[in-house]
Amino acid sequence: MKPMGDQLLLKAEERQEKTKSGLILKSSESEYGYAKVIAVGPGIYTQTGDRIAMSCKEDDTVLVPNRLLSGKNGNEVTLDDKRYILVRESEIVMKSI
Repeated sequence: MKPMGDQLLLKAEERQEKTKSGLILKSSESEYGYAKVIAVGPGIYTQTGDRIAMSCKEDDTVLVPNRLLSGKNGNEVTLDDKRYILVRESEIVMKSI
């Protein structure tokens, strides 16, 4: 399956409770969560027919508001018994470089 327009198919990553060195992280709720980009749409077209390319690509790690990662907004998709989230690229806060 390939998303349409400026949609991204994301897989939410588990929240880490320890750092690589073994330090225990504070268990406070954050407004944001990490997700891995599984599939990317082709981008959107302007009124003149020019395509605006996507900034994110497959396997990027992105920072997304937790309200979108919850799947309670009707943006949850289940494929092959796996849970994914479908969001617009403009809803992404940051991506790893």
